[in-house]
Order: sequence, then structure tokens, then C-alpha cells
Amino acid sequence: MPLERLVEIMRRLRDPKAGCEWDSVQTFETIAPYTIEEAYEVADAIARNDMEALADELGDLQLQVVFHAQMAEDAGKFTLENVITRICDKMERRHPHIFGDAEHGGHHLWEIIKAEERAKDPDKSALAGVALALPALERAAKLQRRAARTGFDWPDASGPRAKIHEELAELEAETEHQPMFEELGDLLFAVVNLARKLNIEPEAALREATNKFERRFRAIEQAPGFADMSIDEMEALWVEAKKGQLAPSD
Repeated sequence: MPLERLVEIMRRLRDPKAGCEWDSVQTFETIAPYTIEEAYEVADAIARNDMEALADELGDLQLQVVFHAQMAEDAGKFTLENVITRICDKMERRHPHIFGDAEHGGHHLWEIIKAEERAKDPDKSALAGVALALPALERAAKLQRRAARTGFDWPDASGPRAKIHEELAELEAETEHQPMFEELGDLLFAVVNLARKLNIEPEAALREATNKFERRFRAIEQAPGFADMSIDEMEALWVEAKKGQLAPSD
């Protein structure tokens, strides 16, 4: 089986005597950034609808799972079999309408079961379990959704809109770097709250805005004499790019 082959490859790479001098000395902490990077590369392949790249990137991500599991086995903590068994148990437990006796399922039931599982956690906060390593926008949105389930939420989007204006005014009133840093963070957090009330994923929205900026800038920077243009001339080109009248060449 291909998975068994990958497990054996990693086992040999991690061998302290005959293994790879790099792989054999890695730790959970040193590999974690690569795991995050590979997950983003999977998302990138999906966004580009590149199925060939997706097959490659999913393989790279699978390698990360096997790598972490092998390090855990080396330390006597758990094995890849434990990892797979746990996710199988979790999927069956959270789909009782398919694998059990429940008559109805869906996302609502999934959330109820997750809440019951969290109730067993010693950390009883509604915010427990939101990973620190999540991208900042995504973590902010998730924390806000968790808090909203307790009733701590504005009834509609007018609350976050007003908060954005409030935070922007507070930012503009500051002159020192640290207070500006904090107020800018508050402003971004308020924008995430507005996105949530509008049912928009802020991470996806910012990613699209970034991609749009890149396309337009690539278009205008190819204009003859771009480097010597004034900001007004560049802005005129930018307007053309927004209208779709400029496009980057290959």
C-alpha cells in the first residue's frame, strides 16, 4: 500500500544511525512551519483549480502527518495508527445519523456533538480550543463566532460598522507607535466582526483583494517609463487597470 510505503520511507529517514542527517534531528517545533506551509499550498492549488498541483500538494501534506506521527512514535507518545483511529472514531461519532441510530443529522448536530465534547475539556471557556497558530483574521473570526454563541454579539451589522468608525477615530488620535499598533489591531478586529455579520470569510476576502492588487499592479508596472512616473500618472494607470483596460503580459 502507498501509505505503508511512505511510513517505511519516513522510518528510514528518521533512523538515528542510518537515516537522513536532516530528517533524523527534526522536532515537532521545527516541522510545524512546514506543515502550515503545505496546507496553504494545498489551498493555493485549489484556488488555481490546478488538479495536477493539488495531487502533489496533498502528497506533501500527507508527508507532514506521517512525519509528525513518526516523531511521536520515536518519543513513545503515539503512532500513525493511533492518529487514524482517532479521526475515524471522531467522524463516526459526529455523524450518528449515518453510523448510529440518530434519525437526523447535518451541521447543527455536528456542532451539538462538538459542544458536548468541549464540555469535557477542563477549560470551560466558550473560547477554548481555538488554535493560536491560526492566521490572525481566521482566529479573530472564530473567536467572535464562539463568543456570539453565548449571546455576546451585536444584533446586526450596524454595530460593527459603528465600531469601525470608533476605532478609526481612536487610531487617528494616537501619535505614538505602540498605541497606534494597538488601535490598528482593534480596527482590524472590528472589520472582521463586520465581515462575520455580512457572512463573509475575512481571510478569503483579503486573499481576493490581494490577488486583485497583484493583477492590477503587474499590469501597470509594464507601462513604458513606469519607474519615472509621478504618483498621479501611476494612479491614472491604476484606474485603467481597474476598468480592465490594462492587462499584464506573459
